[in-house]
Amino acid sequence: MEGLVTGSNAPTTAFWNGRRVFVTGHTGFKGAWLCLWLQRLGAHVAGFSLPPAAEPNLFDQARVSEGMTSRFGDIRDLEDLSRSVADHRAEIILHLAAQALVRPSYDDPVGTFLTNVQGTVHVLEAARRSPTTRAVLVVTSDKCYANVGWEWGYRENDPLGGHDPYSASKACAEMVAASWRASFATGSAPAIATARAGNVIGGGDWSVDRLVPDMARAFLGNHPVTLRNPDHVRPWQHVLEPLSAYLCIAEALCSQPERASAAWNIGPSQDHAWPVETLARQFASDWGDGAQLRVLREGGQRHEASILMLDSSRIRRRLGWSSRWALPRAIAETAAWYRAFRDGDDMRAVTLDHITRYGRSAITDTPPIPQAALEPTP
Repeated sequence: MEGLVTGSNAPTTAFWNGRRVFVTGHTGFKGAWLCLWLQRLGAHVAGFSLPPAAEPNLFDQARVSEGMTSRFGDIRDLEDLSRSVADHRAEIILHLAAQALVRPSYDDPVGTFLTNVQGTVHVLEAARRSPTTRAVLVVTSDKCYANVGWEWGYRENDPLGGHDPYSASKACAEMVAASWRASFATGSAPAIATARAGNVIGGGDWSVDRLVPDMARAFLGNHPVTLRNPDHVRPWQHVLEPLSAYLCIAEALCSQPERASAAWNIGPSQDHAWPVETLARQFASDWGDGAQLRVLREGGQRHEASILMLDSSRIRRRLGWSSRWALPRAIAETAAWYRAFRDGDDMRAVTLDHITRYGRSAITDTPPIPQAALEPTP
């Protein structure tokens, strides 16, 4: 794939206004943020997903269904999914539906593979059957790589793999998308790309067994939080960063499908990451009100990679995409969202305001870790 894909660092209203977009997983954390953004851009949005899995949840809190067509369904049901895509006359499909957590994948490996692999097969087949669909973006994960523990970022041509069922299922989803792209690439077939991102933070994530939601629940209840893997290192980013990249990739799939049909890493603009404890201390500082952390270093836990970095130079070079919010601001914005929820604010208005301010922000690189966050744990 040579040359520069014509794209934009931010999604454009000129492209999305009136566009018919189909989002799987619209009731989830990322999906709810994405649907609100698409509504703001003027798109005609339809969502297909299981009902929200948690209470509370962003889908209900931000009243996401008010500005779109929302349908509850299971991507493991090919015929129902295909009917829904056809009914909406979808031009673009953004596939976010997934079993998205590592540790639950150990408890239900069969369900994880059925959703993440067979579900992806169904989305791509539904798109292939649809005469109106021009582009499909399959969202996988940075955990799709065969992680050998090195300190530099994985590139899109590095080997896929996965120790745990979740990671392996996302590697399989990548292979499924590559197979559909190679097997059914005709003039009328939808263009297909995959996006590999992870470790997102942002308001409205209430998932169990994730760092920021666990902290938010604890602090809302005035309880201390215990860190499970304080030394694990991740390239954290605000949820709006990968979402902006997803939209830019989708635009490129429609304008230059032969060049945009590929795998794309999405991460911070520098190969820079923070340990879990550092991020947690910064979040607690931004939260205030005496938020407390407990650090527990114990062995015997289920496997989870201690370091994982991405090389995202391809999307920066070929699509012109870069991150906008440095990590300290991403953490502060996230803490502010949960405090607004605590205070009883209108969370649809709060979430849309975050989207507006993100779009107005200048492109920025991630700065060094703040000195206060590096001080030893009391």
